[in-house]
Amino acid sequence: MDSIFKKTAFWEGISLLMLLFVAMPLKHLLGQPLMVKIVGMAHGLLFVLYVVFALYLSFNRKWGYTKTFLILVASLIPFGTFYVDKKYFSEQTT
Repeated sequence: MDSIFKKTAFWEGISLLMLLFVAMPLKHLLGQPLMVKIVGMAHGLLFVLYVVFALYLSFNRKWGYTKTFLILVASLIPFGTFYVDKKYFSEQTT
């Protein structure tokens, strides 16, 4: 399950960065909203999967509330999912 969560976290992080730094500027600076629709839909799906997998791992591994909260909040912050991967999953400290 770790590898699925790590892949989902990676792509969720990439989709958030693309949404914030590519699609939104295209929409607001150049008046092209199509990328926001496409990237936004992908990001929304990946975000939901990230949350579901994080909660599954939280219950399965009996993570504390603080760790679970930090991992969930990381999905809202640019580069947050990459930090979670490095801190909690690269060294297998779960």
